[in-house]
Amino acid sequence: MKIALTVTVVVLALIVIAGIWLYTPDKSLAALEAQYATADDHFIPVAGLRLRVRDTGPKDAPALILLHGFGSSLETWEGWAKILSASYRVIRFDLPGFGLSGPDPTGDYTDARTVAVLGALIDALGLQRANLVGNSLGGKIAWLFAAEHPVRVDKLVLVSPDGFASPGFEYGKPPEVPAVMGVLPYTLPAAMVRMSLRPAYADEAALTPDLVARYRDMMLAPGIRQAILARTRQVLLRPPEPVLSRIQAPTLLLWGEEDGMIPFANSADYMKWIPNCRITALPKLGHVPMEEAPERSLAPVQAFLASPGG
Repeated sequence: MKIALTVTVVVLALIVIAGIWLYTPDKSLAALEAQYATADDHFIPVAGLRLRVRDTGPKDAPALILLHGFGSSLETWEGWAKILSASYRVIRFDLPGFGLSGPDPTGDYTDARTVAVLGALIDALGLQRANLVGNSLGGKIAWLFAAEHPVRVDKLVLVSPDGFASPGFEYGKPPEVPAVMGVLPYTLPAAMVRMSLRPAYADEAALTPDLVARYRDMMLAPGIRQAILARTRQVLLRPPEPVLSRIQAPTLLLWGEEDGMIPFANSADYMKWIPNCRITALPKLGHVPMEEAPERSLAPVQAFLASPGG
């Protein structure tokens, strides 16, 4: 009996020690803003949120809005934005519940809410129309907006977009959220972040320590980990075909052939259902080609945006 009690006490002590060792508190928002915000960043009140928006390039140039993916931030577009800002008004922002925009006070992380926030931001910036570029989750928000507001979208660029069913995400059913994700608000080792990002990159060398640190820092902004869990639990997929078929904007589909997050094979579904769509496959690149090979992946986008009528 004494031996069993001793073992129990030791095990509990080890659990407590491990919990203390792995515990990762939020970082200070002021410190994160000082580290990552630039002179081109503005914190704009939009739809009850304090959106972090980076606005570069000539203000009278055609507007280009860049939408990042799940767990990311506006920094993911840096390589593209530096080049595009010479010819376009490049607008990127941290989506609600990510980065320095912070959690959505409404607690609503549905696609409908995010599409509404995008529309409210476009209104707040005084834009009538814009070109939309979206990656992964941002791609889904972009094509949803383009289908719902066709008169406001000139051209659409979808970089490995989300939207079709996949293992764990079935149409009309709540997602299967692994129980282990429940620890996310309490711990976030750099190794865990790196492991979750690895499938997004064809070239592991592109996953640098600085890049991993940036993703981790943005997830450690106050309330973001809870918001990520909430968004995951609120995913409710619906068959996208009827929505995709309503898109009127000329569309470029850009997809890394070695995407380990959303398989390249999914591109055939988008090509089938978006009326005016072309595709550029990117050999030896993954889910975030704008990070892995900014100049190479941007070239077809520049050509598409510059072409008359798409």
